[in-house]
Amino acid sequence: MPRDRRGSSALSGLLAGVGLIAFVDETVFHQLLHWHHFYDKATPEWGLVSDGLFHAFGFFAVVAGLFLFAELRRRASLSWPRWVGGLLVGAGAFQLYDGLVQHKLLGLHQIRYGVDLVPYDVTWNVLAGLLILVGSVTLLRTRSPRRG
Repeated sequence: MPRDRRGSSALSGLLAGVGLIAFVDETVFHQLLHWHHFYDKATPEWGLVSDGLFHAFGFFAVVAGLFLFAELRRRASLSWPRWVGGLLVGAGAFQLYDGLVQHKLLGLHQIRYGVDLVPYDVTWNVLAGLLILVGSVTLLRTRSPRRG
């Protein structure tokens, strides 16, 4: 399989992973549990608008990843292990970005309000790290051997 196709499999998975974890975050924490909005420093109405924009971002990431996936399948050049590795890295990287940048650095929102955040933050970021680790190991194990 050509190297660029293998990279495309990882990129497709990465985009799908970012969108998938954004979908899970939006559905579970924003809509079902009502723990927070994407942007909690304004009115509830602006919180809902920010959730809609966040949801659209996740949707477009999944769609882009799946279009690339379909093209790889059409050309019979999809590498499933590379796709899964990319999916895990994408999900973990977005989750870690959310936990460190959005929650802590920018303070756009917290996982939950009115509780001790340490267990939530540790769980959120450790799970993100595990996703990145497993995905990275998968990608490293499936990389092409170097020539020369």
